[in-house]
Amino acid sequence: MRLSARVDYALRAVAELASVADGAGVGRARPVTAEQIARAQEIPPKFLESILLQLRRGGIVHAQRGPEGGYWLARPAAEISLAEVIRVIDGPLAHVRGHRPEQLGYQGAARSLQDVWIALRASEREILELVTVADVASGTLPARINELVADPRAWT
Repeated sequence: MRLSARVDYALRAVAELASVADGAGVGRARPVTAEQIARAQEIPPKFLESILLQLRRGGIVHAQRGPEGGYWLARPAAEISLAEVIRVIDGPLAHVRGHRPEQLGYQGAARSLQDVWIALRASEREILELVTVADVASGTLPARINELVADPRAWT
């Protein structure tokens, strides 16, 4: 799986917003400026602005202009999965040459590759829909994630 810089930055930005929301990401503590997020997560500010616009259009964050303005999560962090953020930024989770796996047509000896790509997408979904922004911001990941990370083979 490849994650774009946009997705990486978007996930870091929403985790940052969750960390300042009251009640571990439930509700809005205060708007956070793009500059504050960029500084805290070492994200190029101009790049972050366009990412935050996408997140706003995708219903992940709200924004307010003005001296008291900034960004905050549109919903509690526990209701926003990593998969949702990724889809808002980069579209569907698994593509092969720009096509969804179920749209591919392999022939002969390669026929079962379609099943492999669909299984891969299912695995990605299982993890990315299980983990929420609140999980990341709190550092308390679901047990299944901890099990996978505990396997030394996961690190190589």
